[in-house]
Amino acid sequence: MTTTIRLLLADDQALVRGALSALLSLEPDLEVVAEVGTGEEAIEVARELRPDVALLDVEMPGMDGIAACAEVRAASPGTRVLIVTTFGRPGYLRRALQAGASGFVVKDTPASQLADAVRRVQQGLRVVDPALATDSLVSGESPLTARETDVLRAARDGGSVAAIAAALFLSEGTVRNHLSSAIGKTGASNRTEAVILADGNGWL
Repeated sequence: MTTTIRLLLADDQALVRGALSALLSLEPDLEVVAEVGTGEEAIEVARELRPDVALLDVEMPGMDGIAACAEVRAASPGTRVLIVTTFGRPGYLRRALQAGASGFVVKDTPASQLADAVRRVQQGLRVVDPALATDSLVSGESPLTARETDVLRAARDGGSVAAIAAALFLSEGTVRNHLSSAIGKTGASNRTEAVILADGNGWL
């Protein structure tokens, strides 16, 4: 008798979430037990329902999928996490694996391959999109310090140095120093370009 794998889906786009649910539910051994739109909801549902596998999107409002991954694992240690994302960025892959994810695939993965990835993750195997794995090795670790990453994240919204300093409880001089360092490390010509480059590599 085939064991049914119970799934939790977390994606802020209802259409995508519904499509994933419909496709995976066609598989006789997969059952979607919950669908949520935020990382925070995913943690609560994981704690309550103890699904076998949680499929988390990276970019969600509030807590993103990578941050939620570690929390889901803490709330339900038996739940394995598969990150499913539109954004195949090498830095995302590295951060997801560090957060305890068992797999990382992009959303345009064919349905049969996605279902197979779910099964393999549930069996305790690691599943990573091959192209992403290669890109991750090529791009390497983020060159940014934790503080530089925080400052660039805050700069992503276009705030002034004063606004960033207030948000992070730093002096304006310290913010300028971190921005200058981050610009140098990313090879950018200004902070906007540094944000774009760091974001594109999945470092933020």
